[in-house]
Amino acid sequence: MNEIVQLDACALSTAIARREVSCREVMLAYLEQIDRHNPTVNAIVALQDRDDLLAQADERDAQLARGERMGWMHGFPQAPKDLTEVAGIVSTQGSLLLADHVPDIDSYVVERARRSGAIMIGKTNVPEFGLGGNTYNSVYGTTRNAFDPSKSSSGSSGGAAVSVALRMLPVADGSDTMGSQRNPAAWNNGFALRPSYGRVAFGPFPDVFFHHLPTEGPQGRTVADVAMLLSVQAGHDQRAPLSIEQDPSMFAGSLERDLTGARVGWLGDYDGYLPTEPGVMAHSENALRHFETIGMTVEPVSIGFPMEDLWQTWLTMRGLVAVGTAQLLGIDSDPARKQAIKPEARWEMDSGAALTSLDIHRAMTTRTAWYLRLAELFETYDALVLPTTQVFPIDADLHWPTHVGGVEMSSYHRWLESSIGASLAGIPALNVPSGLTSAGLPMGLQILGPAHADMQLLQIGRAYEEASGCTRVLSPLLAG
Repeated sequence: MNEIVQLDACALSTAIARREVSCREVMLAYLEQIDRHNPTVNAIVALQDRDDLLAQADERDAQLARGERMGWMHGFPQAPKDLTEVAGIVSTQGSLLLADHVPDIDSYVVERARRSGAIMIGKTNVPEFGLGGNTYNSVYGTTRNAFDPSKSSSGSSGGAAVSVALRMLPVADGSDTMGSQRNPAAWNNGFALRPSYGRVAFGPFPDVFFHHLPTEGPQGRTVADVAMLLSVQAGHDQRAPLSIEQDPSMFAGSLERDLTGARVGWLGDYDGYLPTEPGVMAHSENALRHFETIGMTVEPVSIGFPMEDLWQTWLTMRGLVAVGTAQLLGIDSDPARKQAIKPEARWEMDSGAALTSLDIHRAMTTRTAWYLRLAELFETYDALVLPTTQVFPIDADLHWPTHVGGVEMSSYHRWLESSIGASLAGIPALNVPSGLTSAGLPMGLQILGPAHADMQLLQIGRAYEEASGCTRVLSPLLAG
């Protein structure tokens, strides 16, 4: 590998600021890395013209020569997730319905990256409309795992996670509704944060109050990289009325913290409720020792909540989001457009259309009770932990597993149920690698923290990272 792409994002930013490497050299190094690996994994899509990208890099160098540094991401090549609007770059959401859609404005998270000096080189691949735990679509095809291309990258931020793992991007943005940040990071040995709801202003949307589940956030090779990208992405925006009014510069601060005596609650499989593939629980429990290494105590916790009710709440909330998407795209009133999308998306939209106001009220009530139960647990525990995924990486050509641990999955996304707890509560959740399986495949743990405790969660993640040594584990593709 070129030495430039080996630098973690924090080191790269410092090297650019000190003019130890030029922005042109950085762009060339990353484009060469993309040329080397992207044909195998198909993670970056809509790649922009090389000469234009180099011209933008030259302008960043000219700015530095004038003493003008835009921010932490000055000269960084970036490829936002293809659910995210980027002005001037085709933004398909993985759907043929949007195959020619070129926005004229940026999403808020892209605005902030540009203001910090990032250069938009393309997009990262997603499943259609971000629905599903495997990244494939009819526009760009399938994104493959960074450690074994015969396996899935997971989804929906599959392209982002693979790009970071294979050093095709220094950091990446992603979004998370049903583990879409956490699951791909788990299967590609990375770190990804689903921030507290409102931490990162999400939009623009004509129905801003409708977006009550998904949130955007950072992915990186290290927790420090994740924290620094969050310092760029986070912060209140007047156009996003539920965004948090806290100074995002806190995330550029020290992640060092003495965790001696802090307590971890091990949620496991929710008292046997979650079906898991054989070996997943033993693998996850083995990784808990890293918390003990940093001085934390780990105790099993009984969830004490009717989890089937939570699943029904999830179906309602997810359906509500899907029916809104259908309306915005005109799918609900056009049978031909509806037939052009994948059956799982049609199912979600039909489910949402069948909801009653009583269904929604009942789900909101259960969701509130769930949040309060977790808040009660956080009075005792500094963090709660469970496996990020219920299965080991699946074959790339498998749409979704129909059975897990001998249990039939009742929907195309039931096998992702481990991710819904943080999403419904709106609390921060950080994926950390839990080590490789005997087959050499990555897995992850998700660490959950109290609402708005994103910094404390990152500090725990940073200590875990140092104890586990997981950042030293590289894809065998990088050795080629």
